[in-house]
Amino acid sequence: MTPIARGVLLAAVSAITFGLTAPVIEVAGEGLGPLTIAALLYAGALGLSTCARPFVAKSGVALGRANVPRLLLVAFSGAMVAPTLLAWGIARAGATASSLVLNFEAVLTVLLAAALYREPIGRRVGLAIVAMLAGGAMVAASSSSDAQRGELLGLLAVVGATAGWALDSTLTRGLSEIDPFEVVTAKAGLGAAVTAAAAWAFGEPMPAAWQLAALLACGATGYGLSLRLYLLAQRRIGAARTASVFATGPFVGAVAGMLAGGSRGGLAMLVGGLAFGAGAWLHITERHRHRHLHRALEHEHEHRHDDGHHDHVHEPPVVGAHTHGHRHDALEHDHAHAPDLHHDHEHA
Repeated sequence: MTPIARGVLLAAVSAITFGLTAPVIEVAGEGLGPLTIAALLYAGALGLSTCARPFVAKSGVALGRANVPRLLLVAFSGAMVAPTLLAWGIARAGATASSLVLNFEAVLTVLLAAALYREPIGRRVGLAIVAMLAGGAMVAASSSSDAQRGELLGLLAVVGATAGWALDSTLTRGLSEIDPFEVVTAKAGLGAAVTAAAAWAFGEPMPAAWQLAALLACGATGYGLSLRLYLLAQRRIGAARTASVFATGPFVGAVAGMLAGGSRGGLAMLVGGLAFGAGAWLHITERHRHRHLHRALEHEHEHRHDDGHHDHVHEPPVVGAHTHGHRHDALEHDHAHAPDLHHDHEHA
């Protein structure tokens, strides 16, 4: 399996685990405040990373002091603001419409990744963005047909959540070579602590035992496991394409919401969903290959010796993924690639 295929698979599984959270939040979060819901989701993610850490081999470099400013921004936007807005929005717009609107995250992340990391956006990716924007307009049209102000405000809150997670996803690319469990633990710990304190300060109601268990389990899989897989995907295919594949996840939530009978559909909703699907398909099936130059470089990250970029010698030999500082000599070659750590070159 190629690195691109591995990245797509990791992002797809991450998307599915996250996509299922919207209908769970709608049911288990009924009667609770958005800050309480956000705190429980990231408490579940923190619990998973803490319990699983001793049983999973280290994958990447250690989190260092230089990463703290970026991590604080990631935690603020992705673990505090975004889940709070999502919980507030789902309570007013429902799981199905909210799930589809979550696809805006992919559009915003692609644009941010292009601006900050020079990740290439060709005609195919541009067409996908247009399709997703059209899908969002159709979802909004479907919701506004009944002129329910609360539902529209809910969808706007979900759009705000996607902006927070798009910033989170783009900034997280700079942390993708760090051991994922360290990032999950730090981000989830900060997010859970701050939102729990805010929930207590605002006097939000305490959850029932079943709500507590459901939201913690939802956070463990849909936020903890999902984030770990998302970081591993970003290593292989970059921020924009990981977000593009991740856009398939909200369809899982939308379908689950419809099957649960909690939200209504309609022609506009169906057309919007098809537009999102078309955009995701254009991203996933993209192929990128050309001759490119790797400049001499010295850095540290997890790597293998069968990927065509790491030919240094160990004594005794090392097989499989491992992490250490190493040097790359200049190299020019032609192969299919994605904008990962070794392919951030510029394009005409």
